[in-house]
Amino acid sequence: MTITQLQYVLAVAEHKNFTLAAEKCFVTQPTLSMQIQKIEEELNILIFDRSKKPIQLTDIGQKIVNQAKNIVNEADRIRDIVEQQKGFIGGEFRLGIIPTIMPTLLPMFLNNFIKKYPKVKLLIEELNTEEIILKLKNGHLDAAIAATPLEDEKIKEIVLYFEPFVAYIPEHHASFGKEEIEVADLNLNEILLLQDGHCFRDGILNLCKSVSDADQTNFQIQSGSFETLIKLADEGLGTTLLPYLHTLDLKESDKLKLRNFKEPKPAREVSLIYPKSELKMQIIDAIRSTIAGVVKGAIVFQNVQIISPLQKKA
Repeated sequence: MTITQLQYVLAVAEHKNFTLAAEKCFVTQPTLSMQIQKIEEELNILIFDRSKKPIQLTDIGQKIVNQAKNIVNEADRIRDIVEQQKGFIGGEFRLGIIPTIMPTLLPMFLNNFIKKYPKVKLLIEELNTEEIILKLKNGHLDAAIAATPLEDEKIKEIVLYFEPFVAYIPEHHASFGKEEIEVADLNLNEILLLQDGHCFRDGILNLCKSVSDADQTNFQIQSGSFETLIKLADEGLGTTLLPYLHTLDLKESDKLKLRNFKEPKPAREVSLIYPKSELKMQIIDAIRSTIAGVVKGAIVFQNVQIISPLQKKA
C-alpha cells in the first residue's frame, strides 16, 4: 500500500462519498475507487460498507483509518524535517482565526509577516472555535488563533497575549459615572451579547456568576457584530462588553463610554493553537514571533484574571 492510497481512504472516511472524495483529491472517481479496492484486496478485508448511505466504515475500517492518520502525518513530518534542516520557511499554510480576533489582530501583523516571509502562502479562514478544532483534527488547518485554554489533549497552545474585557456603558446607564467597574456591577439581563457560537459570548456568561438566574430570552441578540451591539446600547437597550483591541478603533465620542474593570481585570487568553503532530513548526514560530512583535506595544496589562472561553454545562 502507498501513502497516496491511505490519503484516498481518509478522504472517503471524511466525506462518506467516493465522488466527493475524488474531487477533493483531484483524481477521477474510478481511480480512487480502484486504489482503495487494491488495499482491501491486499489486506483481505472491507474498509467501507458500501451498502450503507452514506458510506460507513466497517469496524476494522475504523481501526485502519485511525492508523492511516498517524502514517500520513508521519510522512508529512519527513518533508517538514527536510525543510527545517534547509532553513526553508515557505509553502502553503492554512490558518484559522475566530471572528472576534480576526478584524483587530490580522491587520496588525499580516503586512509585517508577508514582507518578512514572502515564500509563505497564507490561506486565512474566519471560523468559530468549534469549526477550528474540527479542522485542526481533520488536517484541514495547520494552526489557528483562538481564545484559550481549550482543554483538548490533541491540541497544543502557545499563549500570545492576554486581552482584557472592557465595558461599554452608555450615558443614560447608572454605572456611567463610575471611573472603573467591578464584575458585581454587571447585570446579565442588561448585557447585549454576540450570537451563539462565539466564544467571547461564552466568556461573558462565565464572567457573570448569575447566569443561571437570568432569563436568556431577554438578552439574546442574533448578531455577530460588536458594532451592532454598540449601536443597540446607544439606543438604550443595555450595555455590552468588548475585547480591548476592538476599543482602540472606536470614535473618540464612543471611547468616553468605555469603563475598565478594577484589577485583576477579567481577560481572555489568546493563543496560537496547532495539532500535537507539530507539523510546519518553523512557520508557526514565525507567526508567533511576528505577532509578539506587534502586540507587546498595544497590550501591556499584567494583573488579569483569565476567563474560560468554554461554554459551561448547565
